Amino acid sequence: MKCPFCGCSDTQVKDSRPNEDGTSIRRRRLCPECGARFTTFEYIQSRDLVVIKKNDVRVPFEREKLYRSIYLALRKRDVDSEKIDLLVGSLIKQLEAKGETEIPSSEIGEMVLDALLKLDKVAYIRYASVYKNFRTTEDFKDFASKLTEEK
Repeated sequence: MKCPFCGCSDTQVKDSRPNEDGTSIRRRRLCPECGARFTTFEYIQSRDLVVIKKNDVRVPFEREKLYRSIYLALRKRDVDSEKIDLLVGSLIKQLEAKGETEIPSSEIGEMVLDALLKLDKVAYIRYASVYKNFRTTEDFKDFASKLTEEK
């Protein structure tokens, strides 16, 4: 693994740990050249998934993009990064279990919304505001009122 700081290609693994559900391994690395420490993750990828955007453009599925969008919704909430990793891993397992290689982005968005609703209501509303393209405060108000009505 190349050092992201100096580019040295001979880094050392100092610590490896599997995550809770065993779908990834977190590795702490050390660069002997510059002394920098960094973390890498190793994931199982059983098939190449393709996301079909709303405009019918097809792009490769990116785990990091899914992680970032969920992380942004959960930012400053009382949810640790390990839980986010588990959530992302679970969503990817669900996508792969469908047996399809092409998945509409809307389907992924709905899956994320369902997962966030169970995990954190504020993150659910944050994610929905971007996913459903809220334009005014009335959009937030209507969405939040539906959420309280469903309880």
